[in-house]
Amino acid sequence: MTPALIALIVIALLLVVVVAKSVTIVPQAQAKVVERLGRYSRTLSPGLSLLVPFIDRVRATIDLREQVISFPPQPVITSDNLQVGIDTVVYFQVTEPRLATYGIANYIQGMEQLTTTTLRNVVGGLNLEGALTGRDGINSQLREVLDGTTGPWGLRVARVEIKAIDPPPSIRDSMEKQMRADRDKRAIILTAEGARQSAITTAEGQKASAILSAEGKKQAAILEAEAERQSRILRAEGERAALYLQAQGQAKSIETVFQAIHDGKPDQGLLAYQYLQTLPQIAQGDANKMWIVPSEFSKALDGLAKLGGADGDGRSWMDVDPSRDGASRPTAEMDTSGWFESALPRAADQPEARIELSSIADAAPVVAAPEIPDTTSLARAAEQETTGGEVQPRP
Repeated sequence: MTPALIALIVIALLLVVVVAKSVTIVPQAQAKVVERLGRYSRTLSPGLSLLVPFIDRVRATIDLREQVISFPPQPVITSDNLQVGIDTVVYFQVTEPRLATYGIANYIQGMEQLTTTTLRNVVGGLNLEGALTGRDGINSQLREVLDGTTGPWGLRVARVEIKAIDPPPSIRDSMEKQMRADRDKRAIILTAEGARQSAITTAEGQKASAILSAEGKKQAAILEAEAERQSRILRAEGERAALYLQAQGQAKSIETVFQAIHDGKPDQGLLAYQYLQTLPQIAQGDANKMWIVPSEFSKALDGLAKLGGADGDGRSWMDVDPSRDGASRPTAEMDTSGWFESALPRAADQPEARIELSSIADAAPVVAAPEIPDTTSLARAAEQETTGGEVQPRP
């Protein structure tokens, strides 16, 4: 190989190195900090950029996207002297690449230490319960402190989240026991409340049932008593009407028989015949073992014949005087049209039957008594039959 060829190769390599040092490509969402002779020159934006070889150099490449950093659990002592481990997550973004490069040597490490110290200051003023329930307040305070402190570093803290708070094992056991006891307490309270409501509802149902049963028995007793009263009234009215009709029938029968005897003019032979027919009936009966016919039986018949009008004048003690016109006495007709008419008011319309049951909305209808026969007409008919004429109306 000749020296000229070697020189060309060296020149070519030198040109390649110069071109490589002069041209740089910046990816999207990144920025490069360029120094010239050791001093900050400019910040390259995404795209193709040219540099002065051996004079300009890229100091750092900064990612401009929002980044997430999770810090390991940090021991923190609360106000009630309990040590808990708290791990946090920080969301931040580099807004000034020059400040992020020259403002702090390592902004990630600086942010971690700042988060730890701020977290201890904030949680140190809270007790364990406040730290467990006040995460939103702790997150807000951490974000405000970190955002204000990292501003000169060219960083913007978007938000800070507490990922977990780990109390000591003994405290966790106590918290679990407390939580279990509280849940058991609430379960017992709910069970007792349910039993109480069930007992109240059952008692109210039994009370309403007893009231309705008592009202029903009361109404049934009232209706039964009213029915019994109406039945007795009707039975008494019927018995009274039956006795009156029986008496009227017997009176009419006696009157008819008596009139027939007078109209028939019985003689001594008929009376003797009737007497002979009555003798066997006198002998009837279980107590009659022996019957003696009197020896003077013919004399008894003579006496009966004299009573019947056989003494010569032909007049009997059963004779009835004829009427003025010579005709026999007419038989009065019996009027039975008003025997079963009654002026007695219905039992349902009487004051003692009007009973209102305010506790029962739908009361059973009162049973109306049937029409009762009018006993006044029966009495007037009896008086008319007894006197043999018309009865004057009473005022």
